[in-house]
Amino acid sequence: MMRRLLRPLALLLVPLLVLPLLLLGPASRAEAAMDYAKQVLIGHDFAGADLRGVTFNLTNLREADFHGADLRGASLFGAKLQDANLAGADLSDATLDSAVLDGTDLRNAVLENAFAFNTKFSNVLIEGADFTNVPFRGDVLKTLCASASGTNPTTGRTTRDTLTCS
Repeated sequence: MMRRLLRPLALLLVPLLVLPLLLLGPASRAEAAMDYAKQVLIGHDFAGADLRGVTFNLTNLREADFHGADLRGASLFGAKLQDANLAGADLSDATLDSAVLDGTDLRNAVLENAFAFNTKFSNVLIEGADFTNVPFRGDVLKTLCASASGTNPTTGRTTRDTLTCS
């Protein structure tokens, strides 16, 4: 008798418990919990990936491909991003403090509200990048303004204006 009553209840409850997991999708759940801190990921392919909130602190990402990736709110504190491809990536609200960007491609990237005060920028490609509300040291700002050009295709803002170049 009890078994007969529990079966219809189970048939109703199981779909209600499984449905939210199906709607989130496996990639969303897996990437949301990822922590790549202190790893060596040289040349790794993250192109177009959903990496919102992922941690890459002190990670070696030399020559990694992040083009078109969603890195909103990601932490790249102290990451080594030499010759990495971040073209078209969304780095809004990301932490880049103490990261090394040398030869890094930031063309058409969005870095709005990112924190990059002690970030090393050298030989970076920034055409069309949006740096709205990103704090920079004076020497870094001068270097970036020297090569600033283009308009970001996502935000419609000019790189020079977002850096407040004179």
